[in-house]
Amino acid sequence: MPARSIGNATISFGLVSVPVNLYSSSESKASVSFNMLHKKCGTRLKQQYTCPKDNEIVTRDETVKGYEFAKDQYVVLSTEELKAIEEKATGMIDVLEFVPLAKVDREYLEKVYYLGPDKGGDRAYRLLAAALQETGRAALGQYAARGQQHLVLLRPLNGVLVMEQLHYADEVRPTTEVTVPVGEVKPTELALAKQLIEQTANDAFEPTKYTDTVRERVLETIQRKIDGQDITADITPEGGGKILDLMEALKASLAKAS
Repeated sequence: MPARSIGNATISFGLVSVPVNLYSSSESKASVSFNMLHKKCGTRLKQQYTCPKDNEIVTRDETVKGYEFAKDQYVVLSTEELKAIEEKATGMIDVLEFVPLAKVDREYLEKVYYLGPDKGGDRAYRLLAAALQETGRAALGQYAARGQQHLVLLRPLNGVLVMEQLHYADEVRPTTEVTVPVGEVKPTELALAKQLIEQTANDAFEPTKYTDTVRERVLETIQRKIDGQDITADITPEGGGKILDLMEALKASLAKAS
């Protein structure tokens, strides 16, 4: 079944406009979720808003939206005021510059969409995809949707333009926030680690080799519960101790890989 468009936009670079359709790049299989039920009767429970100050349940029509500008201090915004401050959706993907694709750090990636040519845009679409492919560059731009302005990157993939929604710089935490104790890397351990990497290396990225085995196991176990079987017998304690010596762990890993 062909992909279904979830929206449309227009890529603008220089004086060139490319009308495009947006498609989701993935079909997420949500993790297995469980509902909260009333233990006594098995009825699904409903969530409610409560006010801790007045100690009462608050209905949705009694709520307003507010922004916390200081600790426990809020400025309340009306529906009209919220609409006034929203970024207007223009439907334009404004290309600001072209950057080397290899220079874009992956930690900036947030979401991925596919773009397809809309009516009358196939010629300019193919041209942009080919030019990006030939130059090894990606188009960096901004796109306003759903009241927000997003930083986006356009790159070619098998003749198709991919739009990556990126985090802004102030949304990405620096690696300096992660503490790594100072120490040395022993040459012998490094050699074994590199050997282990080479033993299990693959020159191609093949995601189709892998499936969510945990989700499959959970669904199978739930089905057995539905069928009236005992599933508690599946619960077994984890066995085996940890190898604390790094050198021994590397040697054991190499032996296992062999």
